[in-house]
Amino acid sequence: MITHLSESSLINILRLFNRIWREHRFPISWRRALIIPIAKPGKDPQDPINYRPIALTSCLCKILERMVNARLVYILETNKWLSPFQSGFRRGRSTLDNILRLETTIREAFVSKKHLISIMFDMEKSL
Repeated sequence: MITHLSESSLINILRLFNRIWREHRFPISWRRALIIPIAKPGKDPQDPINYRPIALTSCLCKILERMVNARLVYILETNKWLSPFQSGFRRGRSTLDNILRLETTIREAFVSKKHLISIMFDMEKSL
């Protein structure tokens, strides 16, 4: 949809985004979302916990969210404000990196005949 707009329309959208950013005023219609519950596959559909909420919001709102996210990630990455151990939700990294780091540390401790203590938290149902 957006990719087919004229350059003048895209400039107007950019002006809108800059105005929202400058004035700290978000359009009221962008604050509302239609929530659609989608059942998780292989789970009991009678249990409300087994549904994933999908929020349908404005396309322009989603584009602005991506722009803000890209700016924040750039600032966080360039200033090295994120821990080097943070791997999830980062470009070019995955949670598998932490598993491999743990395995390497275990092997190094084993080879050097040292002790290694590891503490793990299951955060899945922490909310």
